[in-house]
Amino acid sequence: MEVIQFFNDNVVLIYMLIFTVILGFEVISKVPTVLHTPLMSGANAISGVVIIGAILLVRTAQPDDYISLGLGFVGVVLGMINVAGGFAVTNRMLEMFKKKK
Repeated sequence: MEVIQFFNDNVVLIYMLIFTVILGFEVISKVPTVLHTPLMSGANAISGVVIIGAILLVRTAQPDDYISLGLGFVGVVLGMINVAGGFAVTNRMLEMFKKKK
């Protein structure tokens, strides 16, 4: 019953989340392959904002609000994976441009 109440209270936010996922997929799928690596820094910045938002969600959630705590935890984990992967890919890309000894 708590899950249904959560969805009823946050229906607009849920619709916005679904819309942004679809919009993000459409925008990224239209980007040429050559531009994917330069866009990685922008994705890292966005993931940093997601991590901060997820941390704030966890900090402000009530101890018995498992949905908010779970979503915050998932947001932090996925954001950190994205940031770490983005830095790894960017580092590999920059290694290609270094002069060989």
